Amino acid sequence: MEKMQQIVGRARAAFNSGRSRPLEFRIQQLKALERMVQEKEKEILAALKADLNKSGPNAYSHEILGVLGELALTMEKLPSWAAPQPVKKNLLTLRDEAYIGYEPLGVVLVIGAWNYPFVLVMQPLIGAIAAGNAVVVKPSEVSENTARLVAELLPQYLDKELYPVVTGGVPETTELLTQRFDHILYTGNTTVGKIVMEAAAKHLTPVTLELGGKSPCYIDKDCDLAVACRRITWGKYMNCGQTCIAPDYILCDPSIQSKVVENIKATLKEFYGEDVKSSPDYERIINQRHFKRVKSLLEGQKIAHGGETDEASCFIAPTILTDVSPESKVMEEEIFGPVLPIVTVKSVEEAIEFISRREKPLALYVFSNNKQLIKRVISETSSGGVTGNDVIMHFFLSTLPFGGVGYSGMGAYHGKHSFETFSHRRACLIKDLKMESTNKMRYPPGSQKKVDWAKFFLLKRFNKARIGLFVLALLGVVAAVMIKVVD
Repeated sequence: MEKMQQIVGRARAAFNSGRSRPLEFRIQQLKALERMVQEKEKEILAALKADLNKSGPNAYSHEILGVLGELALTMEKLPSWAAPQPVKKNLLTLRDEAYIGYEPLGVVLVIGAWNYPFVLVMQPLIGAIAAGNAVVVKPSEVSENTARLVAELLPQYLDKELYPVVTGGVPETTELLTQRFDHILYTGNTTVGKIVMEAAAKHLTPVTLELGGKSPCYIDKDCDLAVACRRITWGKYMNCGQTCIAPDYILCDPSIQSKVVENIKATLKEFYGEDVKSSPDYERIINQRHFKRVKSLLEGQKIAHGGETDEASCFIAPTILTDVSPESKVMEEEIFGPVLPIVTVKSVEEAIEFISRREKPLALYVFSNNKQLIKRVISETSSGGVTGNDVIMHFFLSTLPFGGVGYSGMGAYHGKHSFETFSHRRACLIKDLKMESTNKMRYPPGSQKKVDWAKFFLLKRFNKARIGLFVLALLGVVAAVMIKVVD
């Protein structure tokens, strides 16, 4: 406990010194982070290979590329993001300065996940640094090689007091959560998300929870199945299915179920060859505990493809399940592995009803040649994000917020949304001490005449383009004189 207090205390003292606030300092730290990623690329790729059997190209595209892109965008846009944002004014404040100011929250905690152990720590860290905060970084202990590397590298490139790294498992994280933070961003499962939120509530600390859920994928009969299944196969089996926004299950008409299976099988052969196990592009389950959990989901199911496992190497082949019952175990929890159940529905209405009966997912996918059908599914369901005619790709567009809703999480980040998540939007109004007579209407004693003038100033809407600010200002002066006469 004392160690965690010291770490957080040093970070708060460093924040209170004010050195993280200047834009020049923030950009300097972001440039240092960029240099770290570029200079230590080989070490990062090696750690990802050791943890998840990620090949070099996959690890780079899944983890490093996104970090470098986020850094480049943030460094370019930060001056405009951090600038005061003027707001519209009413008649009473025409002469005043009114704006939203962005200020750092203070000391924030970022708790990363093991499935993408580098990018899911770095992307929120970038946003928190950009907003001017001190950041305590807690990488997942499950991906131990990447966690160890992050703890080793960050102090070599960033301010050690402002951006400390805490390693360890459940005991260390539990102790860390007893400390007071000004914001916590956690990526992981719903069970731990509740623990994080409960700990944060004791200090009234706001949270961003990036959780998960069963992300559905509806395939309409009016669809190019070959293209749809290729895109679904890519998103489902990348990282061995261990992606929080991977398609969790497919909903489709019974008449196309077998065609979906055949198209996915053909794509798997195209992607990974005849022997998936020897493919450098196919990852492994993170550890034996998760291997056993995913394998148990296959029990009693109709396996249309795959199903092979090897506990020693945590290998589970890309697997397709057909005619899956909505009440089966595999449909109760997020799969988070290379197992794809297909549930048949007879119409888009039935698919919408099926999705809406369940907890709100982190992502939702719809494939159809009919854009109106896609928009109907979007309008009649709820999810953290949605992509039509593809999967996962909304994650890569930094102008879109990435986050969940309901059981799949709360809050969002990426790009400017990260900066805003870790900033306080401060309402600022600066007046002068002149024209005091215009304030008579709000001072005692009250009168109906003052109420009438207040209604005029606060409720009246003018077309500024037509009458201009000069006339509005003149109205203000006239009103001030009239109020004085009334008094």
